[in-house]
Amino acid sequence: MDTSKLISLAVGGLVSGILAGFLGIGGGTVLVPLQVALGYTPLQAVATSSFSIVITAISGSIQNWRMGYLSFKRVIYLGLPAVITAQLGAELATRIPSYVLLVAFSLLLLLNIYLVQLRKQLSNSEAEKSNNFNPVLARLFTGGAAGVLAGLFGVGGGVIMVPLQILLLGETIKVAIQTSLGVIMITAVSATIGHAAKGNISWTVGLILGIGGLIGAQISTRFLPKLPDHIVSLAFRTLLGVLSIYIFWQAWQAFSRM
Repeated sequence: MDTSKLISLAVGGLVSGILAGFLGIGGGTVLVPLQVALGYTPLQAVATSSFSIVITAISGSIQNWRMGYLSFKRVIYLGLPAVITAQLGAELATRIPSYVLLVAFSLLLLLNIYLVQLRKQLSNSEAEKSNNFNPVLARLFTGGAAGVLAGLFGVGGGVIMVPLQILLLGETIKVAIQTSLGVIMITAVSATIGHAAKGNISWTVGLILGIGGLIGAQISTRFLPKLPDHIVSLAFRTLLGVLSIYIFWQAWQAFSRM
């Protein structure tokens, strides 16, 4: 591995860790595009991202727990269904063409911009005062969806888990982020096991990304409680929009090479 690639991976891991702590995502939305840009296949990128996210999520969640901002009850309710469905996602990832996987990922990011904005609109309406969603079913759906995405796209699941917690469970964005990062520990471990069994993971690359993420998560989890909710929400939606455009472009490149 040359020096420029090593530096790129380390910096990418650091950035993903910072985003994990700030936005409750595992960092796969950064790590997967980065690895694809460096020449790894989408499947390798997804699988290796899952491994590095294990390190990042553990780091950030331990810090949130030490600061008193992590509810293990919330994490377990969402994490249990995610463990099962992450294996389904890992299996699907090996059966889908690369460009299809990238397009689906990009559409997912756009969907979540809408979900976060929808919740913001609902929170300003009188209808929000009565929650029509069954909390048990809402948690099963949220955790299950996160697990599928963890295995399928190499993300921790936060890109769907944060909006769904806000939309279905009525959580504030900061609580949703902190809970999401805790659940990501579980989903990432499950997805990593599934990909490791198929030999998809580049362990050296994942370790470099993970160490960078560990450092970044320690930084961002300390600052999240001090930020206004509207700033965090805007940052989350902006990130999703930028990454969606980039992933669409990567999908076109992959399709053109066929």
